[in-house]
Amino acid sequence: MNNLTMHSKVVPPANAVQRLNTVFHAQRAAFRADPYPEVGMRRAKLRLLKRQIGRYQDLLAEAVSKDFGYRAPTESKMLDMLSSVLEVNHAISQVSRWMRPSRRHTELLFTTNSLRVMYQPKGIVGVVVPWNFPIYLAMGPLVAALAAGNRVMIKLPEITPETNIVLRKLLGEIFDETQVAVFGGELADPAAFTSLPFDHIIFTGSTAIGRVVMKAAAENLTPVTLELGGKSPAIVTRNYSVQDAARRITHGKATNCGQICVAPDYALVPREELENFVEYALKAFQNLFAGGVSQNPDYTSIVNERHFLRIQEILEDARNQGAKIVPCGGYEVSTDGRRMPLHIVLNCTRDMRIMQEELFGPILPVIAYEDIGEAISFVNDGARPLALYCFSHDASERNEILRSTHSGGVTINDWGWHIINHDAPFGGVGNSGMGTYHGAEGFRELSHAKTIFKRHRFFPIQLFYPPYGNIVQRLSLRLFLGKPDRDLS
Repeated sequence: MNNLTMHSKVVPPANAVQRLNTVFHAQRAAFRADPYPEVGMRRAKLRLLKRQIGRYQDLLAEAVSKDFGYRAPTESKMLDMLSSVLEVNHAISQVSRWMRPSRRHTELLFTTNSLRVMYQPKGIVGVVVPWNFPIYLAMGPLVAALAAGNRVMIKLPEITPETNIVLRKLLGEIFDETQVAVFGGELADPAAFTSLPFDHIIFTGSTAIGRVVMKAAAENLTPVTLELGGKSPAIVTRNYSVQDAARRITHGKATNCGQICVAPDYALVPREELENFVEYALKAFQNLFAGGVSQNPDYTSIVNERHFLRIQEILEDARNQGAKIVPCGGYEVSTDGRRMPLHIVLNCTRDMRIMQEELFGPILPVIAYEDIGEAISFVNDGARPLALYCFSHDASERNEILRSTHSGGVTINDWGWHIINHDAPFGGVGNSGMGTYHGAEGFRELSHAKTIFKRHRFFPIQLFYPPYGNIVQRLSLRLFLGKPDRDLS
């Protein structure tokens, strides 16, 4: 029987937590029965997943739009579904190479023996998905986990119930729950999920919740991959067109209404270009969303009232502390209260919430600087971000920024596109996370790199056994350690 289409589903208990545990133990048993899926089986699973994404693209786009209040179907298809398919395609083409054991060199002492690394599936991977891209940020870790030969349990966000329904159906048609299982808002306490003794957890979300997840994982010594976001800067240098930079940064801030973990959080621009940058950014927004945000079919809503109020509170805090807020002229917040145009904020200080919190909305603080060293220092004075954007045509200047700052990833002369190039790893650093997925690094993140040393049949390793002091031991120590310094005593 084809294991990909069999549906001897795990019988779900009435209680959500009981079902969670039942599925976990069923996956554990299934993994023990099949601990190393062959490459053909892994590819077959990935091809089925790719086919389902294509089949369900309209339903997924419609569901995401309902959950957000509105999101353009094309935006959902490009950012959630196309990105997912690109990742599947890359995994299908590369998984055979990734699985191949890696030959390593033995130490000189062990010449003629063999050393290799085998990449073994870890077991059960728990995936915690955020609400801003519930499809791509479920599919990306899922693709990496399946390519690595693992079983997967997915916790979807409770505030995207429509999308969750479609994803359950999409995955349930091709995977038994012993392979891929989906949970959502039925879990009253999300900690019930992260406290399971998974073999690895991938969490995407806020830094605050990331700490909670890591603490829960530590109880089981479960390794974690944390993608946490942060305040991703965009540095515009004097060696780049301020007009073009403003247009690209505005696109990054307006896409999905700024609700992206790698959206440009704030911009650093030369002091003499500050007014020009603001003018160009506002015009860019007007060109992108002609006629206003209320009825524009390409502009996304803020996901719910709670997040909308949070953004308003951040703006009010900045205003009360002396910031200048420049809304896009003539573009009012829509009548439903959640389609909010770009707001540029000037005269920001570190004490304001706007410079302390990840904004996740259409707010763009713009900071003036005198020289590139000042811009670099400003970035380095904050927590390490998930992404950094450098706008410069000068190679030496770019290298100075790249070498002097830390960030999860970088796009030069644009924003965000490094993420959907799947042959390279995606991950954070410091406060913006740890670990990676995508590409070969993602495969290895979710595999155990098992070192295998094979002694040659006639290799005389017993020469290193006691009693100590034989000539081989003395020569080896002299060769590698040299002469001791007798004067140290």
